[in-house]
Amino acid sequence: MKRAAFITASLAAACAGAARAQSIYDPAVTANREELRVLLGRGVFSAESDGFSFEGRHYRGIATQLPDGSVVNRLPLEEYLYSVVPREMSPAWPIAALQAQAVCARTYVLARSNPNRAYDVTPSELDQVYTGIAGESPAGRAAVDASAGTVLSYAGTYAQALYSSCCGGHTEASSDAWGGAQLPYLSGVLCATCTGSPYYRWQRELEVRAIEQAFAMELEPYGALRGLAEGERDASGRARTFLLEADRGSVPVKASSFRLRVGPRVVPSLLLTKIEGATEAPERIAIEGGGLGHGVGLCQWGARGLALNGASFGDILRFYFPGTLLEHV
Repeated sequence: MKRAAFITASLAAACAGAARAQSIYDPAVTANREELRVLLGRGVFSAESDGFSFEGRHYRGIATQLPDGSVVNRLPLEEYLYSVVPREMSPAWPIAALQAQAVCARTYVLARSNPNRAYDVTPSELDQVYTGIAGESPAGRAAVDASAGTVLSYAGTYAQALYSSCCGGHTEASSDAWGGAQLPYLSGVLCATCTGSPYYRWQRELEVRAIEQAFAMELEPYGALRGLAEGERDASGRARTFLLEADRGSVPVKASSFRLRVGPRVVPSLLLTKIEGATEAPERIAIEGGGLGHGVGLCQWGARGLALNGASFGDILRFYFPGTLLEHV
């Protein structure tokens, strides 16, 4: 889940949940619990006996069309999760990890659903990956059914149940990742169980020319890029700023901006351990680091590790979201 989705879910509202005196059972919040609306995109759909098809994929539920031609999939929340859980987490992983993923995905949707909008979520990483029936698996359906109706709550409202692939050893505080008020249950925890991830530690070579192109405007007054240095770090060890070292000085840039412009798969995370390549005329800059994604909330590979060690899905969620409650809605 990306920053935009997190902001939309309203961090501030979650912090003020108790003051608003809005229970998680408030119909204004849960109005779309039984029927979720997923914006699939523009195109033509075909009704079928057990659902419909759209752009070569088969979906549960029904399809409706918005005035602009966009197709919206309307279906029960739990059936939506049948596709989301095995797309966001490997269905071969332990059932407890899949159940934890199901609770996070369910909570995310309920925190975001708004009856005043034409749809609730999109089917991509901007919200949660959803590909209809083809994305389902027996293990994923079992995890959803076993945790049916279970959500994470905090201070009388839905928690911000964020997750990413691998934290690299320490999850990130929400305020360090995106600014704003700090949520007590998203302040970051040490994670010792995500070492099985292929992204737990990684090495990359960045092309200097690509960095220059990404930051052409900022570098223009300073000349050619000669190297990259790390500036400040946050409490989890992630970079907050980078210094673009050029002919006529250094240009500070936000680390999150650097990762987005260079490419989130080129720089898998901001938990960097080494930067090399500050020479007279470098062509590439070598970096080393750990983790994949923003690192806030549930570490999926860490959840896998905890489950392999015998933890229940409740244990996993309490570890990554300390102070939250498991509720049934």
